[in-house]
Amino acid sequence: MAEGRARRLLGSLWIALLLGQPDPAGAAARSGSQSLHTGSLVRTFTPFYFLVEPTDILSVRGASVIMNCSAYCETSPKIEWKKDGTFLNLVSDDRRQLLPDGSLLINSVVHSKHNKPDEGYYQCVATVESLGTIVSRTAKLTVAGLPRFSSQPEASSVPRGSSAILNCEVNADLAPFVRWEQERQPLLLDERVFKLPSGALIISNATDTDGGLYRCVIESGGTPKYSDEAELKVLPDPEEPQDLIFVRQPSSLTKLIGQNAVFPCVAVGFPVPYIRWTRNEEELITEGSGRFLLLAGGSLEISEVTEQDAGTYTCIADNGNDTIEAQAELTVQVLPEFLKRPANIYAYESMDIVFECEVTGKPTPTVKWVKNGDMVIPSDYFKIIKEHNLQVLGLVKSDEGFYQCIAENDVGNAQAGAQLIILDLAPATTGPLPSAPRDVVATLVSTRFIRLTWRTPVSDPQGDNLTYSIFYTKEGINRERVENTSRPGETQVMIQNLMPETVYVFRVVAQNKHGPGESSAPLKVATQPEVQLPGPAPNIRALATSPTSVTVTWETPLSGNGEIQNYKLYHMEKGQDTEQDVDVAGLSYTINGLKKYTEYSFRVVAYNKHGPGVSTQDVVVRTLSDVPSAPPQNLTLEVRNSKSIMLHWQPPPAGTHSGQITGYKIRYRKVSRKSDVTESIGGTQLYQLIEGLERGTEYSFRVAALTVNGTGPATDWVSAETFESDLDETRVPEVPSSLHVRPLVTSIVVSWTPPENQNIVVRGYAIGYGIGSPHAQTIKVDYKQRYYTIENLDPSSHYVITLKAFNNVGEGIPLYESAVTRPHSDTSEVDLFVINAPYTPVPDPSPMMPPVGVQASILSHDTIRITWADNSLPKNQKITDARYYTVRWKTNIPANTKYKTANATTLSYLVTGLKPNTLYEFSVMVTKGRRSSTWSMTAHGTTFELVPTSPPKDVTVVSKEGKPRTIIVNWQPPSEANGKITGYIIYYSTDVNAEIHDWVIEPVVGNRLTHQIQELTLDTPYYFKIQARNSKGMGPMSEAVQFRTPKALGSAGKGSRPVDIGPDYKPPLGGSNSPHGSPTSPLDSNMLLVIIVSVGVITIVIVVIVAVFCTRRTTSHQKKKRAACKSVNGSHKYKGNSKDVKPPDLWIHHERLELKPIDKSPDPNPIMTDTPIPRNSQDITPVDNSMDSNIHQRRNSYRGHESEDSMSTLAGRRGMRPKMMMPFDSQPPQPVISAHPIHSLDNPHHHFHSGSLASPTRSYLHHQVNPWPTGTSMSHSDRVNSTESVRNTPSTDTMPASSSQTCADHQDLESTTGSYLANAQDEDSAQNLPTAHVRPSHPLKSFAVPAVPPAGSSYDPALPSTPLLTQQALTHPVHSVKTASIGTLGRTRPPMPVVVPSAPDVQETTRMLEDSESNYEPDELTKEMAHLEGLMKDLNAITTA
Repeated sequence: MAEGRARRLLGSLWIALLLGQPDPAGAAARSGSQSLHTGSLVRTFTPFYFLVEPTDILSVRGASVIMNCSAYCETSPKIEWKKDGTFLNLVSDDRRQLLPDGSLLINSVVHSKHNKPDEGYYQCVATVESLGTIVSRTAKLTVAGLPRFSSQPEASSVPRGSSAILNCEVNADLAPFVRWEQERQPLLLDERVFKLPSGALIISNATDTDGGLYRCVIESGGTPKYSDEAELKVLPDPEEPQDLIFVRQPSSLTKLIGQNAVFPCVAVGFPVPYIRWTRNEEELITEGSGRFLLLAGGSLEISEVTEQDAGTYTCIADNGNDTIEAQAELTVQVLPEFLKRPANIYAYESMDIVFECEVTGKPTPTVKWVKNGDMVIPSDYFKIIKEHNLQVLGLVKSDEGFYQCIAENDVGNAQAGAQLIILDLAPATTGPLPSAPRDVVATLVSTRFIRLTWRTPVSDPQGDNLTYSIFYTKEGINRERVENTSRPGETQVMIQNLMPETVYVFRVVAQNKHGPGESSAPLKVATQPEVQLPGPAPNIRALATSPTSVTVTWETPLSGNGEIQNYKLYHMEKGQDTEQDVDVAGLSYTINGLKKYTEYSFRVVAYNKHGPGVSTQDVVVRTLSDVPSAPPQNLTLEVRNSKSIMLHWQPPPAGTHSGQITGYKIRYRKVSRKSDVTESIGGTQLYQLIEGLERGTEYSFRVAALTVNGTGPATDWVSAETFESDLDETRVPEVPSSLHVRPLVTSIVVSWTPPENQNIVVRGYAIGYGIGSPHAQTIKVDYKQRYYTIENLDPSSHYVITLKAFNNVGEGIPLYESAVTRPHSDTSEVDLFVINAPYTPVPDPSPMMPPVGVQASILSHDTIRITWADNSLPKNQKITDARYYTVRWKTNIPANTKYKTANATTLSYLVTGLKPNTLYEFSVMVTKGRRSSTWSMTAHGTTFELVPTSPPKDVTVVSKEGKPRTIIVNWQPPSEANGKITGYIIYYSTDVNAEIHDWVIEPVVGNRLTHQIQELTLDTPYYFKIQARNSKGMGPMSEAVQFRTPKALGSAGKGSRPVDIGPDYKPPLGGSNSPHGSPTSPLDSNMLLVIIVSVGVITIVIVVIVAVFCTRRTTSHQKKKRAACKSVNGSHKYKGNSKDVKPPDLWIHHERLELKPIDKSPDPNPIMTDTPIPRNSQDITPVDNSMDSNIHQRRNSYRGHESEDSMSTLAGRRGMRPKMMMPFDSQPPQPVISAHPIHSLDNPHHHFHSGSLASPTRSYLHHQVNPWPTGTSMSHSDRVNSTESVRNTPSTDTMPASSSQTCADHQDLESTTGSYLANAQDEDSAQNLPTAHVRPSHPLKSFAVPAVPPAGSSYDPALPSTPLLTQQALTHPVHSVKTASIGTLGRTRPPMPVVVPSAPDVQETTRMLEDSESNYEPDELTKEMAHLEGLMKDLNAITTA
């Protein structure tokens, strides 16, 4: 049993591995404790690793060295050693031997100048038979060389308190073995006297005791080697200052992370210098620092360096008189470290796997892979991917073993390994295996991919549950790879990453749930040879040779089959998206006509006979700069005082700078002396204050932009005059001293005099004007201006004008004047002004003309495009200067909304972010320099509507006083209606978690904010949601609001309310559930029974008399007509036998009457359905799937419900049941019925109704209620357009439908009735009202009402039929469940006329009646009379009860 489970487990893993190929190693187990079963064989990953690995060792000649190594495995591994990649033969070696734990002992290290047998790289190799081999990291054995000095101490002198250095340079291997002696006695080192790592000795703050003979000694295990002796003299303090110099400067260091680093720095001079250090130009704090230590003399020691310590260190020596610096770099290296180690992998043959390995280190490590101790050489099947990962393609059994990732850099190496186990395929489970796939062919062969297709195996022609594995290999190589289909049943695969012009062998294997089946025959396919296109051109260079040209050079491509025919040089301006190209024959080209000081990108593509090759990388170069090609813009002058003028300007237009603007040159002169020009060169700021000017003097200014290439064109001369004296500008100007206006027909000339107080600065005047108000328009003019003409005014209009002086502080007190422009007929335009004005007129400073033709184009619910024209532009409306336009807009809702503005440089602007369905006003002004126009005429636009984006608010539900089953729902409109609300939909349910299409829907028309819902179940929690709609659609629903109806009032408990039903009503089988109805007292029920019985008796007596009279008038002619009528009826395509067809009689059987409501649409859309669903457990929802359309439902969705009387109530409950009069002298003897709808108890859509039919043959009545008021006459067309379609209700009755039809004499009756019935189906009838008709269940026992064809069949207007009666009813709609009863004739209310659609005249009707009466035989009447007697007994019994 366990073995079978193991087989199934392995089989499922095999399928999972094959189907999960995209992650080759993803399906493999990667834990040493996991295992897979193959039969009874258990294979697990075997722990095999090194406990100790060798480390780098520094030794001396003649010493003994141990290279440590120890490996762990369940089976004791065999340990071997490699030196420099070659195995050591330790059996015959008397100096080197293997210790029991695997370590290597080297006795008496040999090392000489020409013989260094022990120095090198050692590696420990551990092997377990039948398992594999692992190798350790490599360790370097360094043997210190023979002692020799590269520099020795020299005699020197040092002033007392200064520092001295004694050299003793040896090679780095011997530096640790150096020590010093003073007077041939070992020298004790301390903080003042210390030895550098190189061996040199530093003595700081020298004292007299430091004098003497010094020598250094090398003790490396043999005889000590002594250097020469040198004398150090200590001198007294110098009397004169000495130059500051370094006697030892720091040198750059490279250290391994965690090592110590020492930067020597010794400076001498007088006064004695102070040493400090910086790192990367930041002060290095050594006091109190744990790792940075300032040694004697100023050297810096860094303990346990980290990567953050790398940088530039600067030693700064300062003695008060001088400062000197020396720099050195610290480079920190990091040993290789694994971020992700390889993981153990299970796999099957022919699979592809990936060993992942991520490493870090500094310098960046290189990675190589070792399999069982041997280097993995990359090939077609062993690939290094993603720099470090090893991919093995098409596994074979021999690939099993241990794989190690070895990372190495300049400072060391590290290894990490994982085991690969190749599993045997699981034996197939019991069951048939698929045969070989058929017709394996290569349908597409390219250079590097092949598409294979095949047919399903013979054993499984459908092949829907088969998956396929495609095995392929290069011809002549036994290493197969496998590719799997992506989904079951797929019979094609694309094999990619093949080599060009290579023969591959393919075979396909199908597998089902039992395992893999037979293999297809091998298919050999050769890939296409690859066309040799040129490679990228090397060494592409671009050099800007002028401001408008660039020269590009390149070399011939290194690859490519065939001679290069030409090159294509592409270039593109930075920021653009279109490239331009030019054909080039040589290896260089100069492109001219480029923009100045603009970046361009260039690339080259070589072409040979096969086509274009590989493009080069883009090279980017900027054309050279030049002088600007345009002057600065909008130069304005502002007189500050009597001696200075402020200049403001804007840079030259974009694209004309021709380089980097380095400054601006300002030239100015007195207007009176044009030859005397002064230059001032400023920075890149866009303003300059020119000071030192003369009082009351007019100056002209011009500005030019500068680049490194020179000066560009200058602006035009602009003039301004300094003040005569320095005036006050700490307050606003006073009121102008006078204001005079002279009205003309379309203009007003305004003149004024300046304020009397001439000591306050006036920078200009603001003129405001408008009809009735001076705030409509404002114009500003220069301070020297004394008059202005207001143009474009309306004739015969009263204008109010205001004048204010202003300066930089603000506007002064206004002066008001009014004037009425002259009428059109007045042509006396007299100039007001005197030629000898006190001020010289200046150029017209009038404002710019406002834009015209402002239009607002609505684009969406939040976007409007504003367009306008500018009459101050040329006819082509092309903007060539630096003017810009300001667009402002606002909405008046709310009233205090502020204007929003935006600037534009074209004649249109796109205003976004507006509110939906909101009216906005827009206006535009133009600005050029310091001149601006007034605001234009306003344009208006209303954004489009959007669906409501918020639900109705403040939804509340309250119970109606005195009516616990009626509730009132109130709400507020949504805050974001986004349009006119056209209606609401109320959803309610007793289950808040029900699907929304299961909630009851109550539509509300228009913008009403309250609605009543009746006939709810008492003491029941209801949940209500409301949704608003506008012309764009429905908004979101509100949150559900809970309301519990009150408990029952009085004695009427739940389910005990009496129902208004007919006297012969029989309760349904299985229970006494009553439909909805208003409570009726027992007295009302008895009265109702008496009325019904009376009507029945009277009707029966009349019918019997008429029937007897009619039977006596039977003639042979009428018998022929009867035969003809039967034949016609037999042509109806209804169920039943034509032999059984009997003409209808006029007997009324109350118990046969039922109503099938027709107010349910088959449309599943709950939003558009206004049919109420059950409000308690006793209700059912009538459904008719036959004829109502969505259009009908939508039209009926938003009608009444406005008042209590217009809701789901029944007229009969209020004593207002409609009734009919049948005056036989004026009306044709047609059957009359007053019916109220009840539930169709047989409706299959509502299985929860507990009742059923009393008789399976009971007929169904469709009752049509006419919505027109009583007494309203209707034309034939009106009736057709207002009548609900007649519906046929399924029944077990097998009688033909044609049995209820009457044969008519005239074709007119047939055609009119037929069209009436056919057209009624498509019309919009009032309020989903039921249609009445009775289908007979037995001859001579049914009420004469025509049947209708079944749903889906077309009504044939050629067939004879009796018109349906259209009964006038109350004008309110009927929605809820109704109860059927006979219409009463004995009420005191006036009779309700029965309107018969397309009724024939009296003669035709009489003849038709005679035809129908002539069908009755005397024996049939006898039977009928017997039946009537039984009926009378039933009625008497009911009356007595």
